Amino acid sequence: MTYFSELKGKKVLVTGGSKGIGKDIALALAKQGADVVITGRNEADLVSTTNELKRIHPNSFYLKADIQDIQSVHEMVDNAVSTLGNIDILINNAGINIAKPALEVTEKDWNQVIDTNLKGTFFCAQRVGKHMIEQGGGKIINMASQMAFVGYIKRSVYCSSKGGAVQLTKALAVEWAPYNVRVNAVAPTFIETDFTKEMFEDEEFYQDVVSRIPLGKLAQPSDVRGAVLFLASDLAQFITGETIKVDGGWTAI
Repeated sequence: MTYFSELKGKKVLVTGGSKGIGKDIALALAKQGADVVITGRNEADLVSTTNELKRIHPNSFYLKADIQDIQSVHEMVDNAVSTLGNIDILINNAGINIAKPALEVTEKDWNQVIDTNLKGTFFCAQRVGKHMIEQGGGKIINMASQMAFVGYIKRSVYCSSKGGAVQLTKALAVEWAPYNVRVNAVAPTFIETDFTKEMFEDEEFYQDVVSRIPLGKLAQPSDVRGAVLFLASDLAQFITGETIKVDGGWTAI
């Protein structure tokens, strides 16, 4: 079902689009008739998800890329532009977390999380932003987290990376507004996916998380999808530099 007819034919790049939230967003965009390129590191996952996308909308493609490597990011974006013709919307979704007590975090842990969640987000936005400025505009939607606004155990590096992503969103929005490039972010709480399933097998952890969410349950990928589709649509034409929290009220307390 198409809710946002203006997204039909839009050219969209979704990083980390082969599984989890990224996959759900890519499928939702394809259902709106958008031409979608997904990226990731695991080719088997990319092929599987692209096959699903093509059953919905034939103009769906994938590119293998490592968001931590700047040269790979440049090639990914340039290849996406070549494949699609241009990029109207970037969903900067690729991200990781290494959950550890702060005293146990290594330099390697820090670099992996920051290089993916912050450095990768910036350089992907930079490369896409260049194309968008040249073409007269576009939309960039960064995937942040409620952890940009609250602290939580074993999340010191993740909170740092996502806090940076929120501030980056504001800075790029201000700098690129004169070029009609809108930059926003979505900040979800814990999402119930295959990726988090093992994490929530710890009943104590699960109950602690749910107790902090006034709506009393985990978010679903579809909850995040709605916020992304809104920001990508014409309904959000006068919104830039904003972060929409999809957290069930966690940060309202």
